[in-house]
Amino acid sequence: MLHGDPPFTFVTEGIRAALEMAQQAAAGKDVLVGGSASAAKQYLAAGLLDQIDIHLVPVFLGEGLRVFDDAALSGVTLEQVRVVEAHGVTHLRFRVVR
Repeated sequence: MLHGDPPFTFVTEGIRAALEMAQQAAAGKDVLVGGSASAAKQYLAAGLLDQIDIHLVPVFLGEGLRVFDDAALSGVTLEQVRVVEAHGVTHLRFRVVR
């Protein structure tokens, strides 16, 4: 449970700078990167992720950004690590193969 406002730091120097700042603040602990499909694509294409979690909910929105529809990701290989099915959602975990 969070008490008070969670801390936020706005970084304008790019995704690598943001990740480096988060890693320094985490002091050796794992860092979670969350955000939009655009952020996920940028971090994947830059080779900065070790794994990716996808929470698949079958709702058709009509529009949106397709996460894996990008030529920059053609060299990324994912290995399925875990699948958990639940009511209305499927949780998928993939390891980024290097």
